[in-house]
Amino acid sequence: MTRWHFSRQDLDPVRTATAAGRDLRISYKHAVEICRFIKNRKLDEAKKILENVIELKQGIPFRTYKKKVPHHKAVDKWPAVRWPVKAAKAILKVLENAENNAINKGLDVSRLYVVHAAAHKSIKIRKYIPRAFGRATPYFQQLVHVEIAVEER
Repeated sequence: MTRWHFSRQDLDPVRTATAAGRDLRISYKHAVEICRFIKNRKLDEAKKILENVIELKQGIPFRTYKKKVPHHKAVDKWPAVRWPVKAAKAILKVLENAENNAINKGLDVSRLYVVHAAAHKSIKIRKYIPRAFGRATPYFQQLVHVEIAVEER
């Protein structure tokens, strides 16, 4: 059985609550950009952002993975914007799990901030489609680990 570790070990266990989503079937690049955008925000604000992305009311600025992304209405003065709905739904679930873990620890939900949000590559599912003349076309799927930590301030 695999044993999972959290990537940050310097968090205070009394004031923080953590949650992780393992082997999620979402885009790694979308997960990285969403985690970068919600980090260092209040928990309520981060949840509202993800809900707006799911409803296509607000976009996520793409800062690293932005090739061939057309310019849209600026979000935080950044023109390359997308609406990764599937990844936002999965990360919202992890964020709600972190909130529930904080409630179980007895932390005040109104004073929680997202201090750590990270996406890491997991295993790659390798599949092949048989083609004519003995060839095969690969279609791989990269799974993603998402880690979220909230801290009471």
